[in-house]
Order: sequence, then C-alpha cells, then structure tokens
Amino acid sequence: MNNAEIADLLHEFADLMDLKGDVFKRNAYRRAAQNVLELDGDITSYYREGRLESIPGVGESIAKKIAEVLETGRSPELEDLQAQYPPGLIELTQVPDLGPKKALRLYRELGIQDLAGLKQAALEHRIRRLEGFGERSEKKILQGIELVERNSGRMLLGDALPIGLAVESYLRQNGIEHVSVAGSLRRRKETIGDIDIVVGSDLPLEAMRLFASYPRRDAVILQGPTRSSIRLEDGTQVDLRVVPISDYGATLLYFTGSKEHTVELRRMAIQMGYKLNEYGLFRKDDGSVVAREEKDIYRALGLDLVPPELREMRGEIEAAKDGRLPDLLRSEDVRGDLHVHTVMSDGHATMRQLAQEAKRLGYEYLGLTDHSSSLRIAHGLSAEDLLDSVEEARQVSEEEGIVVLRGSEVDILEDGSLDYPREVLSQLDFVIASVHSLFHMPEEEMTERVLRAISDPEVNILGHPTGRLLGRREAYKIDLERVMEHAHHQGVALELNGYPYRLDLNDLNSRKAKERGVKLSIGTDAHALEDLNHMSLAVGTARRGWLEKQDVINTLSLAQIRRFFERGSS
Repeated sequence: MNNAEIADLLHEFADLMDLKGDVFKRNAYRRAAQNVLELDGDITSYYREGRLESIPGVGESIAKKIAEVLETGRSPELEDLQAQYPPGLIELTQVPDLGPKKALRLYRELGIQDLAGLKQAALEHRIRRLEGFGERSEKKILQGIELVERNSGRMLLGDALPIGLAVESYLRQNGIEHVSVAGSLRRRKETIGDIDIVVGSDLPLEAMRLFASYPRRDAVILQGPTRSSIRLEDGTQVDLRVVPISDYGATLLYFTGSKEHTVELRRMAIQMGYKLNEYGLFRKDDGSVVAREEKDIYRALGLDLVPPELREMRGEIEAAKDGRLPDLLRSEDVRGDLHVHTVMSDGHATMRQLAQEAKRLGYEYLGLTDHSSSLRIAHGLSAEDLLDSVEEARQVSEEEGIVVLRGSEVDILEDGSLDYPREVLSQLDFVIASVHSLFHMPEEEMTERVLRAISDPEVNILGHPTGRLLGRREAYKIDLERVMEHAHHQGVALELNGYPYRLDLNDLNSRKAKERGVKLSIGTDAHALEDLNHMSLAVGTARRGWLEKQDVINTLSLAQIRRFFERGSS
C-alpha cells in the first residue's frame, strides 16, 4: 500500500472516532494521516526500517495499525468500527452544524444513511418533526447540503498548493527550467478546481516522460504531444501543458487567468492594433511578434506587471496603468506567527518544540495562544494554568534564542465579555479574542457582542472575524463595516487566519480592512509543528487582499509589536 492509501485508512479511523465521540483520537488520527501523506519517502520503507514512530503524530498504537495493514492488507479493528455504522453516515457529518451526534440521531430515528436521504427528508419536512430540530434547523440543513454540493470537486488551497508545488519542484529538479503552477492555484484562490502546470521546453516528449514518471503518480489519464494528465495516489488530477520555450511566458499568462482579466488584456490589445493569445502578443497588420514574456506583454500594453494574485478584475488594470499597484506582502516580511496552540490546550507540540521550529523558520518571535477555559472541547486552560505558563515562556525564550510571547485565544462569551478576568489578561503579552460558540445569533446581537469584546483594553486581535469554515460552515452574520470602524478606533488588529479551512478574513474583507486603515495580523492557528507552514496560505490570501508590509502587524520588530500590544499604533 502507498502513502495515500494509508493516509485514507487513517482518515477513516478519524471519521469513525468522530462518530464515537472520541475527539482526542479523531484529532490524533487526522494528524497522523496528514503527516503520512506528506512523507518524502515511501511508508513501506519506514515500516521495513522500524521507523514508523519517527513520523510526527504516529505513536505506538497508530504505528501498530499501519504495520498490520502493510503486513496483512486489512485492519480488523477498522472493519469492526465500519460494521457499527452505515457507510454513508460519515458523509452526513460533513454538513455544517450537523455533527456526529445529530447524524447518528437522524440515522436511528429516521433511517437517514447518506446525503441524498438527508436532502429528501428535509424537503419532505420530516426532520422538523423530531424533538430539538424544528423548521429552522431543517432550513439550515438544506443550506448546509447546498454548501457541500457547491464545494464538491474543489480542493482547499492548503491541500492543492503543496501538491502543485511538489510537481513543479520535481520537474525543475529534473532539468526543466521553465515550469510553474497556473490557474487559480497560481492566483492563490481559497479553493481550487484543477491543478494546472505549464512547462516551456523544446523537448516536449522528454517533459511528458518526466511528468508521467512522477513518483506519486497512480495512473496516466491522458498523454499527448503537448498535453498530459496524471492521477496521483491520493486521487488528485494534475494537468500538464508543454509549449516551446519561446511561448512559455504568454502561455503562462493565458492559463493563469482569471478569465475576466485576460479578456480585458485582449480587449486592450485589439484597441492598440495587437492580437494577444497564448502564443504571444502580435501586430495585427503583419503578424510580427511584439512580446512573449509576461512582463513584456504587460509593458507593451502600457501596464506594470500585475502579480498573479491580483488578476481578478478588481481594479488591478487601472492601478497597473497609473503605477499604483501595491508592493505586496512577502513571506520574508513576516517576523513571527501570532496564533499558535500548544499541547497545553488542543495542540500537539510543546512550547519548546514550537519555539525551536519557529527559530528554524527564521522568526524573531512566536505568539502562543492556547484556548481559554470555557472551550472545553479544546481543553481550554484554567486561569491558574495559563499564568503558570507565563514564566515557562520566559524561560524557553532565554534558552532557545527566540522570544516567546505568552498570549491566549480568549473566548468571546454570549454577552461580549471575555472568558478570563482583566487581572489575568493584563499579565499576558497579548490577547486574541474569538467567537467559538452561538454562531447563529442575529446580526445585530453578534455585532454588539464582538464590538463589546474588542472594546476591552486588553484585547489586541480579533480572531477569525467571520467564523467561516470553508466547505463546512458559512460565516456568521455580522456587520463587518462597524467592526472594522471600531477596531480602527480601538487600535485592535483583525486576523487573517491561515488555517486551511478558515482563511478568515478572506481576501475581499482583508482589502476592505486595509482601505479603512485597520491593521491585520496573520497567523497559522497552528496545532502541530507542521501547521506553522500554513503561513504561506495566509500570505497568499493577504496578497490577494492587496496587503503590503505596513498593513500587517507581524512584520513589525519585537519592540514595535510590543508597543502595538499596548493598544498603540506602531
């Protein structure tokens, strides 16, 4: 069995543990599955060499299950769990707000076993008859089903980006200099339809051979003289287009999109007596070449080079004409991660391990923000435990050579008050305030709840401000205009949370915040060492939101960020 098949098996264990209500084991299996999928080597090599437990998140118990499957091709324990539930029940738990308990109840009381059955029962108004559901719940279930169906067949940026970049890196390491991901992935959209790769090579058959030989390829779906498609071990399809090196820049521009952006470029070209297509920019009268490289095509059209993340017809053409394109945020501008969880709450790494990894990544500081006490599902810290850890943070800072800022992600309670008293919060380096409950409050109540929270002088950052989970939960209703205005007045930053399911604020709202003078904080919401790599997703979304270095607080030096956390501007 390959890495993807073992990861799928561990994901199924996680889903079944979710149905059993064992959150700890669910999280453990999901973490192990992700790390197995991202292994550089073959899982069978780790097994043969007795190194399974060296994989992050794979302890003795999970290692035994992997070994059993590799030896016998089956897992009796998984089969026993599968026998307890109909196969479509896991699908029900993907519907926002349904969860394993409600899914089990619908199965036991209405015999609903899959998404189709759930939709039919809701349309027939059978769900509202159950105690505790009602008409409102039924409508939300239908909305949730629509959300699941709408996102069907699309990947999260956090899933697609590592895959696309790995294929790109493989081709480059094997001698192909002109290669790039294209399409919505290059533009860093939050969800991706297909993974497209563009290659410029004057040896197309060699490029096709290399692509078809990709180590994690499961099957070749299509192979032609200039186009190929492969299916990877995890089922993802990757499409390759090979063009002559001379056409590479124009082809990459064409296949990066967006469609609306490239249509406007073609319209401008026609007005100037040119013709623009995937082969280059040409004079209409004699067909001579004007430009073939991306930057040269933009220049010939009277434009500055538009970064891929901005190519969405949101004013970038006008800005490129007038020399007003932003100097977009870069990964190297980020001096610290300000949203990280340790093993003290629902994380999987110690304070010291996280500090060491942050130092390896080149950060100057690291903000640790374990959950507060009311979030029991995430093992929120008591006030005593939180304050005890402040001294540990200072000690780790001294010993590891990186400043560990002791913060907390504090729950915003129903009335807008915070989960810890002010005398506790005042002893922390900084505070993130976040909504983790009662997502269905009316807009006015939710807005007032959040406004009260960020009025507290101890709050520095509003965490994941809309509460959305991509493909799982819609944003709660809130007047973001009022929140942004108040945050600006109070000197509170809004978060751009880089966790793959969140990316919250999204690109559009991040740009609105920037335009209103609100500072943003980008953080990974890391719960494991490898999650610190989610910073690239946050940076990609920030770039789509036109954010520059000066818009983001964690580009500040340590001294400057400390001043900001005193509720003053840098």
